[in-house]
Amino acid sequence: METSASLVAHPDNAIVWHDDNLFLLDQRALPAETRFLLCASAAETARAIKDMVVRGAPAIGVTAAYGVVLSARDHFQQEPTNWRAGVDQDLELLAAARPTAINLFWALERMRRRLAVLDQLDPVPALLTEAQRIHRDDVAANQRMGELGAALIETPTDVITHCNAGALATGGYGTALGVVRSAHAAGKIGRVYADETRPWLQGSRLTAWELQQSDIPVTVQADNVAASLMARGGIGWVIVGSDRIAANGDVCNKIGTYMLAVLARHHGVRFMVAAPTSTIDLKVGQGADIPIEERGADEVLSCGGNRVGPDAVEAHNPVFDVTPAELVDVIVTERGVIEQPDADKIGALMAEV
Repeated sequence: METSASLVAHPDNAIVWHDDNLFLLDQRALPAETRFLLCASAAETARAIKDMVVRGAPAIGVTAAYGVVLSARDHFQQEPTNWRAGVDQDLELLAAARPTAINLFWALERMRRRLAVLDQLDPVPALLTEAQRIHRDDVAANQRMGELGAALIETPTDVITHCNAGALATGGYGTALGVVRSAHAAGKIGRVYADETRPWLQGSRLTAWELQQSDIPVTVQADNVAASLMARGGIGWVIVGSDRIAANGDVCNKIGTYMLAVLARHHGVRFMVAAPTSTIDLKVGQGADIPIEERGADEVLSCGGNRVGPDAVEAHNPVFDVTPAELVDVIVTERGVIEQPDADKIGALMAEV
């Protein structure tokens, strides 16, 4: 991959199709460095997803859709009459990049459906149009969720968020941070407390940077501070995103979310999940059936590239956990709001056209 100095680094500008190539704001380097990485092939796109250059379920889906465009371009140039076999292989490569985020598979399925109706002419224009539509639709959905979520916050309050569910994790604007942005603009949020979110520190590196860029007051805290902060008072909501929501309303999100939900229920703090309907997986009945990605021990035993744990010790590093539906006060989607989610309410929402 190569970097490009011609693009403006901004949270709403993290995934860019420019000069017939895909550029990703490298989230591993933020906030110390703002650099874009060029993805010129499906293989490079899959590697960027796997290596956390881009992360966040909606953003992974948008990125993968552009990866299909790159695949079709390469294989059509190589074999104009027999390009489909190579694209099919690249679809599997992209699907294997991250196992938990359902938006990845949702976006690839949309691209597959578009591929199925194409003839043997150049497939790139139609696929690019579809990928750009997925990108635009995600931004519009986030803005709608921002409006709906902000409307639920009745009195000005401080809030806690976990990991990064902002513009960086989506096509733009953000899910949980989209709600925060809309609510802050309406005078409903005074300060955001961002959990640092070990081990990748998405809260302290990414969420704090995003909110700072939007002039929203933010305080970073260690993940284990949330309980004492809630006990002190002044926190009205915990607002998070999701990587997959089961048919019964169980929510899979960044590791540590379940802990926050338990703490919120004990302290009378409301718990909001903001996620597009593409995150809801009706094929998975309950959260226990969601595959949970596990990453290497070095991520836990190191910090900032420096080893902090002793040699030869093991580490448990699940990337996500599941919050039971009964601990979720409300799920906000672009189609509407589900209070006290359960299977019937999820099914009714997804049945709407």
